[in-house]
Amino acid sequence: MIPVMVTLLQLSLSVLKTEKAICFLKNSPSHSRDGDLIIGSFFPMHSVEVSNDIGAGLFQSHPDKSCRDYKWLHKNYQLVLALVFAVEEINRDPNLLPNISSLGFHVYNAYHSDERTLESSLRWMSGQSQLIPNYSCCGQDKSVAIIGGATSALSIQMGTLLELYKFPQISYGPFDSILSDKAQFPSFYQIAQKDSSLHHGMVRLMVHFEWTWIGLVTTDDMKGEEFLWNIKGDMIKHDICLAYTEKLPVSERRHTESQYMFMPRILQSSVRVIIIHGDTDSLMILRYSQPTLTYMLKKVWITTYQWDITMRPQWYDGYSFHGALSFSRMTKEIPGFKSFLRTVNPAKYPEDPLLKEFWCSAFQDLEKLENEELNECSPNASLETLPLRIFDMAMSGLSYTIYNAVHVVARALHEMLLVTSERSSIRARETWVPQPWQLHNFLKSTHFNNSAGDHVFLDDTGNSEAHYNILEYLFFLNDTETLVKVGQFIPNSPYGQDFTICNEAMVWFDPKAPQAVCSDSCGPGFRKTPREGEPICCFDCSSCPEGEISKQMNMKHCMKCPEDEYPNKERDRCLPKAITFLDIKEPLGMALACVALFFSVLTALILGVFVKFRDTSTVKANNRTLSYTLLISLTLCFLCSLLFIGRPTAATCLVRQTTFGLVFTVAVSSILAKTILVVLAFKVTKPGSRSKVWLQPRVSNSIVVLCSGIQVTLCGTWLGISPPFPDTDTHSEPNQIIIECNEGSVWGFYSVLGYIGFLALGSFTVAFLARSLPDTFNEAKFITFSMLVFCSVWVSFLPTYQSTKGKAMVVVEIFSILASSAGLLGCIFIPKCYVIFLRSHNARVRSISLEKLKGLANG
Repeated sequence: MIPVMVTLLQLSLSVLKTEKAICFLKNSPSHSRDGDLIIGSFFPMHSVEVSNDIGAGLFQSHPDKSCRDYKWLHKNYQLVLALVFAVEEINRDPNLLPNISSLGFHVYNAYHSDERTLESSLRWMSGQSQLIPNYSCCGQDKSVAIIGGATSALSIQMGTLLELYKFPQISYGPFDSILSDKAQFPSFYQIAQKDSSLHHGMVRLMVHFEWTWIGLVTTDDMKGEEFLWNIKGDMIKHDICLAYTEKLPVSERRHTESQYMFMPRILQSSVRVIIIHGDTDSLMILRYSQPTLTYMLKKVWITTYQWDITMRPQWYDGYSFHGALSFSRMTKEIPGFKSFLRTVNPAKYPEDPLLKEFWCSAFQDLEKLENEELNECSPNASLETLPLRIFDMAMSGLSYTIYNAVHVVARALHEMLLVTSERSSIRARETWVPQPWQLHNFLKSTHFNNSAGDHVFLDDTGNSEAHYNILEYLFFLNDTETLVKVGQFIPNSPYGQDFTICNEAMVWFDPKAPQAVCSDSCGPGFRKTPREGEPICCFDCSSCPEGEISKQMNMKHCMKCPEDEYPNKERDRCLPKAITFLDIKEPLGMALACVALFFSVLTALILGVFVKFRDTSTVKANNRTLSYTLLISLTLCFLCSLLFIGRPTAATCLVRQTTFGLVFTVAVSSILAKTILVVLAFKVTKPGSRSKVWLQPRVSNSIVVLCSGIQVTLCGTWLGISPPFPDTDTHSEPNQIIIECNEGSVWGFYSVLGYIGFLALGSFTVAFLARSLPDTFNEAKFITFSMLVFCSVWVSFLPTYQSTKGKAMVVVEIFSILASSAGLLGCIFIPKCYVIFLRSHNARVRSISLEKLKGLANG
């Protein structure tokens, strides 16, 4: 590879005999200061367009340009001044290189093409204006190291040639892990801090402002792919999407308008926030390819420190990047550097033609370059008065790295000098010039604290993660510009302290921060529904399901309220549920209680009537004792419904179902006994019947006691195994907590209820069979009808009870108790009361009439 390149260079030298080419080679800007030892440096101070015409020569400038036709990158001149400041500081230090009278430097321009980079490297190595490969004049023997490599591409291009001579090359550009491979780059060193956490800081910025729809512009190389991979993985974790990715070809490293049509796609996209990542050369093309009215689109650019936002071809281009955010490396201030910059002018360094040309170009006095003397080109001007787009008084990250790199070389030389002095004495006035390859062992072990207090290392042996200031670029209507610190990102700090941003310091196009979303945000009460086939950032908003809420914006899932709360109408917060039960104070509870009391009083009155007319044939018929028992049990049935009204307690829950079951069992078993007596009464009255013993009162009482005893056993088993207890129902009503009695054992409850139904069905069957027996006081017909009503009520009760929840279940059970009890009372005892009152009254009337007739007859 190298022999081929050298051959190409030799062939191309013959083409450089044209007048323009010679003019260019003699007058290309460069600066040198002689010294006992020389540090070579390559900085991108200006750009020259490379001709695409091969026949025009490998190094020939554009045919339509003059030999002075290059574009100054004014802000990069600070790199040269940082080198000068560091060298002067070292030369003044008596503790560094004491046997060396001075340290010198050579400054060459780092071009933006492979050809120009090789040209500068060969010119430095040959030490002549003419390019002579494998030749070095005597002045170059004093060179010990190279500081260069603003980008990884330039470092590799220069390193390929410099490695042939084992020249140490120290890169001041961004840290590149690929260049740390000593097998490939044994003479290459990096001094910059690592940027492996830069993508985390950018994602934290997006999360802070809730930007989820982002564009990315990066270089089409390994570094670009690595950054894309890292930031995309981090964005996925935070549900942030890349709307598009524009990759700038490596061949586009030039300061002219791009032939690659990426800018129209960027400007026409609806994406509001765009990340720019890449090296200085690759991204500078954005400046020349961007229309001047980009500010009308109100886009927010997020850039890295590698690309200086303020550098642009025209002053009015600043509008395009107003409000842009840049992650700038956090560096400490080097003592004396700003004061040094204030004193720099062509009069201070009259031997520096590069400074004079920069000075006149920066102060727009290029025409004076040909007509006036050196000290007459803006002699009273100061770098401090230049606008930010031309020069920055604050030390840049690259300048800070160059300052450290110069000190690294000086300290390595100092250590090498001490070792050499110990081995062999250096004679007075003898110039000590080491071979460049001898410096490697000392560079590898060099580390120190610079004048700002920072610890400086080479390569990745001790380099830490870079810390970043977040700067906002502001371009005002009066054409002034500034960079304002609005936050910072410090990797590896505790979460919450690593990233800070001052919202009050931010200046936007609009009163509030811009939105960068694919879909409008889903407010509280809604959830995000992903669109099929689209990124996760593109979604629709749907209302939360019944019983769920969302309190925050852009919730993926709605959440259920606690059991004691319910969603409001907007479904954005939970409200406390009201505690409710069948209260005696509410209309329904009061109505049911009144009905129960009315029927219980009515039953008591009927019982009183029966007691008063106990000697009548109507009362005596069908066992008077059973009638009393039935009336008392019906009274208790009406009254037991009151146990279901009011706030359930442990006591009421324990007794209400069992009380209901027992009193109803007594009532139904009394009816069953009555029915059996009616059937037996007709059978034992037949001639020759021997069953009169079954008509005794103790038989009917035994039936009641036996049937009730079985129910007592069932209730006792229920209460012993799983008794009822107070419970809360939080699901039946969405906005209420219903306090109710949990039956404990469903089997126990339905066993009690089923046993009552079994007795009722038996009573109905027997009464139905005895309904046609001839007798004036036969109750079979009334019992049949009453049991039909009873069974109908409780058969209807079962499905209704199962289909209702909460308070309605209690109402259904109370209604069934009252309805069935009222049916028994009305069907069995109302007809008897009618007979008692009306027939007894008719009998008294007839007896009175007979007595009157007898009196008339006797009279």
